[in-house]
Amino acid sequence: MENLRVRFAPSPTGYLHIGGARTALFNYLVARKVRGTFVLRIEDTDVARSTQESVDAILQAMEWLGLSYDEGPYYQSQRGELYRAKIDQLLAAGRAYRCYCTAEELEEKRHNAQAEGRKPKYDGTCRGLAAPPADKPYVVRFLAPEEGETTFVDRIKGAITFRNEELDDLIIQRSDGTPTYNFVVVVDDATMGINLVIRGDDHINNTPRQIQLYQALGCQVPQFAHVPMILGADKTRLSKRHGATSVMAYKDLGYLPEAMVNYLVRLGWSHGDQEIFSMDELVEKFSLENVGKSAGVFNPGKLLWLNEHYIKTGDPVRLGRCLAEFLAQKGLDPQGGPDLPDVVRTLQDRAKTLIEMAEGAAFYYTKELEFDGKAVAKFLTEDKIVLIKELIAGLEDLETWNVETIGAVFHKILADHELKLPAIAQPVRVALTGGTTSPSIFDVVAVLGRETTLKRLGEVLPLCGA
Repeated sequence: MENLRVRFAPSPTGYLHIGGARTALFNYLVARKVRGTFVLRIEDTDVARSTQESVDAILQAMEWLGLSYDEGPYYQSQRGELYRAKIDQLLAAGRAYRCYCTAEELEEKRHNAQAEGRKPKYDGTCRGLAAPPADKPYVVRFLAPEEGETTFVDRIKGAITFRNEELDDLIIQRSDGTPTYNFVVVVDDATMGINLVIRGDDHINNTPRQIQLYQALGCQVPQFAHVPMILGADKTRLSKRHGATSVMAYKDLGYLPEAMVNYLVRLGWSHGDQEIFSMDELVEKFSLENVGKSAGVFNPGKLLWLNEHYIKTGDPVRLGRCLAEFLAQKGLDPQGGPDLPDVVRTLQDRAKTLIEMAEGAAFYYTKELEFDGKAVAKFLTEDKIVLIKELIAGLEDLETWNVETIGAVFHKILADHELKLPAIAQPVRVALTGGTTSPSIFDVVAVLGRETTLKRLGEVLPLCGA
């Protein structure tokens, strides 16, 4: 499609949901692939529920995911004059009318229709009123065609047809003068030149009404692509009971944005058997034709697997910057401690999330080690005093401090005492980290540094009974 223009149009009534993020991603990829335009529009006409906090959360999530937009954000709340003009246009053209039916009257009509086995749709009482009542509240309804069909060819689901007799006269302006969702969406998409609407398939039933509005306004109807919804493991709509549904909640849980992007795109889209995609690959390979018609099932385990992959293969410098935030949450300051990229390299193969990495890195930066009492009792025994003292002396004499020279000191002591590595590695691990689990002991000593290593080794000698 030439001059492709797509949009993402969230409502700022809460966080950016996983499903919304996937819709934004699909729009972004389609636009980038053909150098089209990706528009961000904030649909904030629900004044009671829309908040600036939610707007900020959406913008932050978009930025974190790397979904840059070309235009916007536009705000529906700033476009009221345009909507009123378009409603006046439809009224003047006889394509809309004022409806004076009260809420009680409408409820009675619905009740009667249901009792008689009819579809509970508006019966057109106010169509063509000869003498409209004066000074009575009214809504504005769209004068919908009552015969024929409205058909569109969905880019994902194929041809979809609705019988016009099943659709009622949609309210396009409430009694307080505010326009309704289905109307403002059409006006926005038409005036912004949106020619492909990619959105969740919960909007399919809105589409025939919106097509009729485009036509009544004399605007070109865009193409539509309705993306299947995301379900939880129990095949019900994804909700909090299935785990976190906010994109930024996963950032707080220590996930990387590239893992989330990779996971979201695979919820309903595939490219052969390939599982891992960079953003550049996605821009090149993504297409709506390969989006499935059935719902995707959210699998937290798969997301965690992807996150582990991106941590293992990530740039230590960049991961170090990410790690600093999680260390700060633990009250740890990396300033003055080991270089963060060096710390990351020792932990990349051991952490599935940045929270796990921060837990594993804590001993590098803590001022006061917390010792595991059982580990102390088992490994910091009196017979280890000689080994630790010899290790301190050997490390003090090193001119070059790296894994190779450190390893050589360990191995000389082991050879002198005819011992195997665990005999000294575990006591030293407890001395330097407080527990029995850590990266390679040679890596730990190298990254922890000469001063801190020697200080901590000296401090545990009394625990051994020295």
